[in-house]
Amino acid sequence: MATLGFGNIRKLLLEMAQHHCVEEVLHLAVETLADMTNVALVRIWLIESGDRCVACAHNAQCRDKGHCLHLKASSGRSILSGGKAWGEIKGSAFSRFPIGIRKVGQIAQTGRPLEISEINGNEQWLADPAWARRETIKGFAGQPLICRDEVLGVLSVFTRVVLEQDTLDMLRMVADHLAYAIANARAFELVDQLKQQVELENAYLREEINEVQAFKGIIGQTEGIEHIRKLIRMVGPTDANVLIYGESGTGKEMIAREIHNCSGRHDRPMIKINCSAIPRELFESEFFGHARGAFTGAVKNRMGYFQAADGGTLFLDEVGEIPVYLQSKLLRVLQEGEYQRVGEDAVRKVNVRIIAATNRDLQAEIQTGQFREDLYYRLQVFPVTVPSLRERKKDIPLLAAHFIDLCSQKMNRPCPRLSEGQRQRLVAYDWPGNIRELQNIVERIVITAQPDQVLLELDRSPAAVREELADPPAMILPKRVLTEQELRDLEKSNMQEALRQMNWRIYGPRGAAKLLGINPTTLISRLKKLGIYVSRVQSQE
Repeated sequence: MATLGFGNIRKLLLEMAQHHCVEEVLHLAVETLADMTNVALVRIWLIESGDRCVACAHNAQCRDKGHCLHLKASSGRSILSGGKAWGEIKGSAFSRFPIGIRKVGQIAQTGRPLEISEINGNEQWLADPAWARRETIKGFAGQPLICRDEVLGVLSVFTRVVLEQDTLDMLRMVADHLAYAIANARAFELVDQLKQQVELENAYLREEINEVQAFKGIIGQTEGIEHIRKLIRMVGPTDANVLIYGESGTGKEMIAREIHNCSGRHDRPMIKINCSAIPRELFESEFFGHARGAFTGAVKNRMGYFQAADGGTLFLDEVGEIPVYLQSKLLRVLQEGEYQRVGEDAVRKVNVRIIAATNRDLQAEIQTGQFREDLYYRLQVFPVTVPSLRERKKDIPLLAAHFIDLCSQKMNRPCPRLSEGQRQRLVAYDWPGNIRELQNIVERIVITAQPDQVLLELDRSPAAVREELADPPAMILPKRVLTEQELRDLEKSNMQEALRQMNWRIYGPRGAAKLLGINPTTLISRLKKLGIYVSRVQSQE
């Protein structure tokens, strides 16, 4: 008979209580126990939702298809030549155990320990008797991890010595402390998760609050806009996925927000993603989040857009820009409501409504292999096509008047009134940039208080514009001297316009810094000084 050395147990019990991450607690426990003399293998399983039921070897015997034991931590080393380490959990044949199956499942089901003081390697309950004989396994202790009368999982220890009672008692104490350490770490992780979600939601809400308050409802009286309102009233109260088609600048985001506001999810956030502005290598992390250590620079767990939008709506703008390799994972979320963080095995559930938007021909993208056909039909449960501004000419005076009032209040400038002739010039223009271009023109009208001067831009041919860009004329100064604040407002508006035109990029040949003729770092510094928050601004090409 022999006992294990437990000199580090007291230190283990103290350290487990100090960790706020479940993964760290489990790693600490198995590594410390496996370092003890004559311990062959230590493993910890936790009860979680079933994620491999179809492929599971024990599927026919499993009664509870909803939950099973997931192998979360493993440590030990073979005594055979080479001393193979047993720290891998992903490729293990025993990474999943149904509750009630074999010794580990029975411990989880009954909540009672299973302790074998002395074994000879021929016991039928052993999953691999040959392994036990090769590794000279003599003892086994399986302890349920119980916290507040709930079984969280199982701690199992294989030893190369016969176990004495004081050793079994010590392992029972470790299991009790480990269960409470896991429960506490989960609570800290939940608090951290909720904190991250609130911070992310607040960031989006702060970004949207001005837009929501400024553009209440959809402005317009044309037949096309009335049809859009009808479609919103029809699909809004449902949870159906919506695919919005329309040219750039037609207000697809506004349509998405109105659909969200008409739904039962209106009290939850609508998280919007500009898919064209996310670097390809960061798509998966941005969408689904990542675990600490998943890649270089991942110093802590991070939630993704899907988790932030749980219970609400996710607006995927420019959905055609999503890389093909990620489309299959997006399809899984739409079909099953499940996803995995980068670098994490756990399958997470999510309840999100998808509203997507594009200005591209997705059917043509399907033919070229750039967009998955199955994903296309999942997204296009309810298609909505937004008319361009040139198709709703009668709405232009209404929109112009709205933007004038909005910009005047925002910039604290006098509210100019357009003459009938000036309104007609707005109506006559073709508006290739749609509503976004109209808003930009109106902002310049408010800033300069010279509608005719600004409207001259609408009369120029494309050739004249190209000529001016090649040989820009001298700057036209205002007829009166501007105050310092007015100059700051003018500079701020000019930078915002450059960012809009460059799709909120700063760096590169298609960045706002290039358009403004200044260094990107200089632009970022000026944006901060002017109080322009750049959470939306993309610094990558």
